[in-house]
Amino acid sequence: MVAGNGLRVDVPSGQEVTWQDVIWNVPGPDGMVMRFRFIAPGIADGGGVDFDTASADMQHLCDRFAVPRLPEFGVEAQQVVISLSAAAVEFGTAAPDVVQFFESYSVVDGACQWEVF
Repeated sequence: MVAGNGLRVDVPSGQEVTWQDVIWNVPGPDGMVMRFRFIAPGIADGGGVDFDTASADMQHLCDRFAVPRLPEFGVEAQQVVISLSAAAVEFGTAAPDVVQFFESYSVVDGACQWEVF
């Protein structure tokens, strides 16, 4: 795991998004998965950011934030997962009271291609 140190990341919607961490030591069914996790308070109930808006932001985060950083980790990822959480949640912990969105992508020719998760 690599901590994101709360780095603020710009997204198309303009919502507040900060980088929580990257996790890559838990493989998925098809091999290495890089999980880029972000905190986005605006997706909370009543926060004003709906799933469609958040989905466009997640595509942006994958293309413009995650993919350029993949070489830093020295592994070849078969999949990138972008997650937005209304509050910080420890990886693998159930938090039914915290809104969380996840999208999965394959990296094809240096760009993220959305996959059905």
